[in-house]
Amino acid sequence: MTSKTTRAVAASLALTATTLGLAGCDSAAAGSLRGSRLELPVTGGTAVVDTASLAVTARTGDGRRMVLSEAAGGGLGKPGPVTRTADGARWSYPAKGLSVRARTERGRLRITLRSDRDGSVSWPVTGTDRAASAVQLPRGEGLDIPVRDAFWNGEKGGLAGSTVDVGADLALPLWGYSLKGGEKGTTGGHGVSYLTPTDIGTSLRFASTGGRLRTTAAHAFSAGEGTRDYDVSFALTDGNPVAAAADYRSYLSQHGELGSLREKIRRNPANGKLLGAFHAYVWGDARTASGIARLKKLGVDRMWLGYDAGAHPMDAGAVRAAEQAGYLAGPYDSFANGQDPESADSPTSAWPDRVYPDFCIRKSDGTPETGFGGRGCYLSSRAFEKAEPGKHYLADRTRTMVSNGADSYFLDVDATGEVFRDHGKGHEMTKAGDRANRLARMRRLSQRLVLGSESAQPWANQVLAFDHGSGTPVADGLWKLERDKQKWGGYYPENAPKNFFQPVRLPADLATAMYDPKYRVPLYETALHGSLVNAERWELSYDKLPQQKTTRALLAMLYNTPLNYALDGPTIQRNGPELAALQRYFSPLHRAAGTDRMTSFRWLTDDRTVQRTVFGDGSLTVTANFGTEAHDGLPGGCVDAKLRTDAQPRRLCPARITG
Repeated sequence: MTSKTTRAVAASLALTATTLGLAGCDSAAAGSLRGSRLELPVTGGTAVVDTASLAVTARTGDGRRMVLSEAAGGGLGKPGPVTRTADGARWSYPAKGLSVRARTERGRLRITLRSDRDGSVSWPVTGTDRAASAVQLPRGEGLDIPVRDAFWNGEKGGLAGSTVDVGADLALPLWGYSLKGGEKGTTGGHGVSYLTPTDIGTSLRFASTGGRLRTTAAHAFSAGEGTRDYDVSFALTDGNPVAAAADYRSYLSQHGELGSLREKIRRNPANGKLLGAFHAYVWGDARTASGIARLKKLGVDRMWLGYDAGAHPMDAGAVRAAEQAGYLAGPYDSFANGQDPESADSPTSAWPDRVYPDFCIRKSDGTPETGFGGRGCYLSSRAFEKAEPGKHYLADRTRTMVSNGADSYFLDVDATGEVFRDHGKGHEMTKAGDRANRLARMRRLSQRLVLGSESAQPWANQVLAFDHGSGTPVADGLWKLERDKQKWGGYYPENAPKNFFQPVRLPADLATAMYDPKYRVPLYETALHGSLVNAERWELSYDKLPQQKTTRALLAMLYNTPLNYALDGPTIQRNGPELAALQRYFSPLHRAAGTDRMTSFRWLTDDRTVQRTVFGDGSLTVTANFGTEAHDGLPGGCVDAKLRTDAQPRRLCPARITG
């Protein structure tokens, strides 16, 4: 490793190392209180909380003053007396029914609000520091957006004026800001990380004020929803665009909530087959033993193969062929939808006895929660958990689905942020309860199957081995496009549905919002690489978006994440050689670093077109050039990857692959 690379790795690791190292600081200096100014030591400086308004500032070690939050929106009323504690202070806002605790915890400023009544608070109010230069948002894999960027401040970006649900719409419960001097990911910069582990009931609103993006969080306190507590942690960072995600990874580790893919492989060796594998949903001849043999003959040494729950799943012979080829194979299933068994439009929605309608989630008025796409109803995870010891509905379903010998399972929506409150008599639950029930059933499945789910939220990272969807920074325009069946394609023909196979040209604004590399940053991988394997959404197969193929291939190699495909017989014949060439390049890189953490991300050019990642302690270094001009010998549209044991980098230029 060069000295330049070593310095980059060390700089990106600095936040994590110092945060972990401050565990003993809690019992040391508890700061000071001067009037309404509570000063608390944090890693990198001192945080100052105004107990009268919840405004938060900081003084960094090099003397810089930073605004971390303005006063809470709408005011809080007159504060009660401040009581010092061993690690900070407590006080209240009687008019709002709020009690507050502020303290230093492992180098962060942690502020907890508890409400004695239903209501809301708009806080923290962020991005108001005049030096704020970019905001980091974990939409899918992640975005870094310059606060003055015209696209994102305007109507085309679809961000300004919008509100996102932190627990449902973001891949991680955080956001961050870089301040001038730190946005290139070099040493000497400044930034701030905001973590909101109480993400249920929390939202984030974006506003363009004077041509600058600002963000205001809000939390809804509700006894019925179990959201009367609101927790926000602030950390000073070096301004690196992935610093907030590095902070969150440290947080997960410190709280025993970070999974390990190495440990998952130790418990179930079949999980190891994910290392080096591309993913594909297979149709027609591609889900037969002969189709698998064709992939193997092309030189594809690892694949995850998924198939729908229709009338023609993979048979035992095909599953056996996949296992012999070193591949994983498994069905798509969902425990979330119920329909009348006599008219259900999918086998996954047909359940025995009176699961439908008795297990339907009920709204407060007693009506059922209509299922996805207006089909049937969403089923209560609480109702299933209560029934499972005696009825075994879920165990019986799973046993049937893997009777062909499948060693993997894709459980749709269970790990997403879409969770429900259920008012149904006998199976009432909160959204947090829904999460707990889903975790319990996914944990059971993960003990014997290589388990994946959709757009995995971090609360599921310990039970999943892979996910499809958290790699995609979905913009609202995508859903509108997918509803246009003429442009996007529908669920026909059965052996090659057009919504999987029909190529689509993304509108320019949507392509910018989702795939412009100058805005893309690996927040999800920084937080969770080495815990699970992350890929793009199932309906966005690699060949679905021809104009984005080179960019998506470079991103996959840069982030050390697999490409996701849709395959049938003709597709293997036509595109199989390209798939094989890409997978042969990816496989040794992912086998070497798939269980490592991402330790560094940097831009190497001012226009952000050349980017570099490092994994582990330099076990893998990847440099991607998204531009058109060569940089330091790396042509535009190409990627260099270098394992620690390599004498020279391995080069891939996706657009030049001829098969």
